[in-house]
Amino acid sequence: MSVLYSKAAMDPSGFVLLSDQIPQIVQEIRYFSTYNFIGDRIDGYEEPCAILTKEAARALKSVSNEMLVMGYRLKIFDAYRPVCAVKHFVLWGIEDTDIRMKPYFYPDLEKQELFIKGYIAKRSSHSRGSTVDLTLLDMKTGRELDMGSPFDLFSEVSHPSSRSVTDEQYENRMLLQRAMVNNGFAPLDCEWWHFTLENEPYPDTYFEFPVSSEYLRR
Repeated sequence: MSVLYSKAAMDPSGFVLLSDQIPQIVQEIRYFSTYNFIGDRIDGYEEPCAILTKEAARALKSVSNEMLVMGYRLKIFDAYRPVCAVKHFVLWGIEDTDIRMKPYFYPDLEKQELFIKGYIAKRSSHSRGSTVDLTLLDMKTGRELDMGSPFDLFSEVSHPSSRSVTDEQYENRMLLQRAMVNNGFAPLDCEWWHFTLENEPYPDTYFEFPVSSEYLRR
């Protein structure tokens, strides 16, 4: 499969701000903040906004509508991720000796194992623009559903199929997964929060434009 690095990789015309399409979503864009597995803001995240391809946003809107009827809102941790952000991850994994966030995100693993076990990809589907990391927010309590492990905890307990969680936590995961799968998204076997649109519009293009509403609206 060829990968295209060209003017197309800087063209955001097929993308939308997710908040424009689904105003009900909650956003906590972790890689804009310092609360992530590296501990710094990640390269390419110029604003804390979720961006997706038009097709993925349309499918996610259907998920949101279904969940709203059931009393839940979607909470987004990450969506489109530029290539430079992935390079930031890789360089951190190879060269950086900093492990200050290890107790919070990968307590039982060494940094190099994060790549070997598939938690961090050297070429991420997020950069194709149709992958989203998310959870569900209970509108009655204002809290996230208990999924048994937090976002970006790199551990076997975060595998969707893990039975190291309670029945309630497992069912919460399956509630999210069923809604996503029924609307055209495929899950990842090692992260309960990660889904990619099966019929993604840019399967061979890894985009490089920044996470920025201003860039998107040029």
